[in-house]
Amino acid sequence: MSIQDEATQVRSGEELDLKKLSVYLKDQIPHLSENLEIQQFPSGFSNLTYLLHSGDKEMVLRRPPFGKKAKTAHDMGREYRILKALRPVFPYCPEPLCFCEDPDIMGCDFYVMQRIPGIILRKELPRGFSLPPSQASKLCENLVSVHADLHNLDIRDAGLENFGKPEGYVKRQLEGWSRRFRDARTPDVPAFEEVMAWLEEKQPGDTDRPSIIHNDFKFDNVVLNPNDPTEIIGILDWEMATLGDPLMDLGASMAYWINKTDPDYLQHTRLMPTTLEGMMTREEVVAAYAEKTGRKIHNFDFYYVFGLFRLSVIAQQIYYRFYHGQTKDQRFAFLVHAVGFFEKACKDVMDKKY
Repeated sequence: MSIQDEATQVRSGEELDLKKLSVYLKDQIPHLSENLEIQQFPSGFSNLTYLLHSGDKEMVLRRPPFGKKAKTAHDMGREYRILKALRPVFPYCPEPLCFCEDPDIMGCDFYVMQRIPGIILRKELPRGFSLPPSQASKLCENLVSVHADLHNLDIRDAGLENFGKPEGYVKRQLEGWSRRFRDARTPDVPAFEEVMAWLEEKQPGDTDRPSIIHNDFKFDNVVLNPNDPTEIIGILDWEMATLGDPLMDLGASMAYWINKTDPDYLQHTRLMPTTLEGMMTREEVVAAYAEKTGRKIHNFDFYYVFGLFRLSVIAQQIYYRFYHGQTKDQRFAFLVHAVGFFEKACKDVMDKKY
């Protein structure tokens, strides 16, 4: 049995027009064979990701979800352009192959990239795969190093000066995520007004060292070498990458990082295998990151609470689609509880309970 990330049958309601797509790709990508086959990667809660087979060539197609979408989310063209600019200086990016904005092909923008085959870790380890404590520790060290390498890149070397506006980044993020939560709120989730007010009061000023930030840097966006699972060979999902305060990026990552000693309610939100023996704790990750980047981190509670709030907004936007019957994916039903757990986590950190 393969331990690599595998695609399966396309979910009902998320099928693609194979004929139109095949004709389009043959015009865009050289040396494709006549037969195109499509499968879908089953994980992920936001953009839809498909595996395309054409002879011995494997590619990945990314498109927005069906149904209601946040106005500024799911910008496929922007993600494609970031990959084109970043890959020469950050080789963990997959190679982008083509971008389509013709609505006649799929009804939405989409892009295709080269597949990076490897192991992707999710909530539980793949069947038949183990990660001893020594390897788990080494993997964490490498993960922090890659994140630090991204944040240490010279923006001008990557040609990404115009992919974001670092000035006022934190303020815009707070305003934007607060607005998105209010717009997507359903009557069965908390209001988060106390959390939003706390973040507004505690927000720091502009960083003096802005950087390229991924904005969704977590294990299930990391591809591992099947022959050495401590080695990172790819970083996926650059949809929300921009220029800004790298500590906001770290805070977003740590919102996914559940410690073994975290409260039971927070354990229910775990999506990554961060409770395995040998895995670093959040506190250890932050300390290692500070050492590798030379950044002083005095008020990480703000960045962590922001990360938890941001995650609650993402969950709520997805749950909104389920609540209103715009998707049939039953995985999304749990998100109403997750949003409540995230609010409790925010308040516990605000009250310094953990």
